[in-house]
Amino acid sequence: MGASGVWTEEDRRWMRRALALAWRAQGRVAPNPAVGAVVVRDGELVGEGATRPPGGPHAEIVALQQAGERARDATLYVTLEPCAHYGRTPPCADAMIAAGIRRAVVALLDPFPEVCGRGIAQLRAAGVEVEVGLEAREAALVNAGYLKRLRTGLPEVTAKYAMTLDGRIATRTGHSRWITGELARREAHRLRDRHDAVMVGVGTVLADDPLLTVRLAAEEAGEGGPHHPLRVVVDSRARTPATAAMLRRDTPGRTVIACTADAPAERVRGLEAAGAEVMILPRGEGGVDLVALLRALAERGVNRLLVEGGGRLLGRLFDLGLVDQVVAFIAPVVVGGCEAPGPVGGRGVAAMEQAWRLQSVELCRLGPDVMLTGRLTFPPISEVS
Repeated sequence: MGASGVWTEEDRRWMRRALALAWRAQGRVAPNPAVGAVVVRDGELVGEGATRPPGGPHAEIVALQQAGERARDATLYVTLEPCAHYGRTPPCADAMIAAGIRRAVVALLDPFPEVCGRGIAQLRAAGVEVEVGLEAREAALVNAGYLKRLRTGLPEVTAKYAMTLDGRIATRTGHSRWITGELARREAHRLRDRHDAVMVGVGTVLADDPLLTVRLAAEEAGEGGPHHPLRVVVDSRARTPATAAMLRRDTPGRTVIACTADAPAERVRGLEAAGAEVMILPRGEGGVDLVALLRALAERGVNRLLVEGGGRLLGRLFDLGLVDQVVAFIAPVVVGGCEAPGPVGGRGVAAMEQAWRLQSVELCRLGPDVMLTGRLTFPPISEVS
């Protein structure tokens, strides 16, 4: 808490600014956490910054460099504990001490073993006044993927889909363009922009031939402009066409095709020749072992994974308890038809009391459509206290 026993409204205002910077860094900094930092002296903002892509400076360094000599005797607000070890960059705690920071307000401890508590201890040992816990819950949500990957070896999984008012993702003939309007589709691109990877099943590729890129103007995207997440196709038998739009030479970003040993060798070679990386994984119930796939993505540093369908893939993820967050776009249209597919397949539950229930639900109007978001899991309290 603050020196008076409670944080002031000014403290909260500056930490919220640091959090806004951290949100904008999402999708660009994995395997690192997305962090924001603000330097304030005598009530005036003198420096701010967000984590740069791997190998670049951390948020504290960016903010201190902007502040220069004005950092002396200032307060630094940061959304995650400053590092105290040498990784790709020097320790941020050392830089804060050298810059003459008098007070540090830290939202959240970093559970990474080489950091956890050490950054705080180093700052305090140097005489810096350190307070921890301001806006901790939101700071944990900003880095829910990073925290989950450290804790479980799996990325945070967001299930995203667009559906009609009667719960269909396509008509009975398979036609699905477009369910939602332009505003909702732009928000879907913002979601991609903030994730490290985007995943679909091969059925979606065969039906829609998606690009899975981010098509936003620079001012609509996060830090540094549009970011194209790693594309992942779950395709046990390598049925993805080598001519797929996402594999064209002029399509930005990289594509991984997750297959099993059942995939014919000639198809695998064709996909690799087209520029895809083919990942051979164990077989699970219904196709590729999804736990093994998520673990492999986490080992590559993926913190946040956006799954865009189809229904079979989303159903398997729900059945396995792997979904952390849901973003559903609901359009005020009705298509009907017993054979029209829904957004989530799989086995499902047998009774309503077993249903997956979202918490912290939020609704947002996007023209005629509605975006509903909610969480199934949260970072543990021990990590945000």
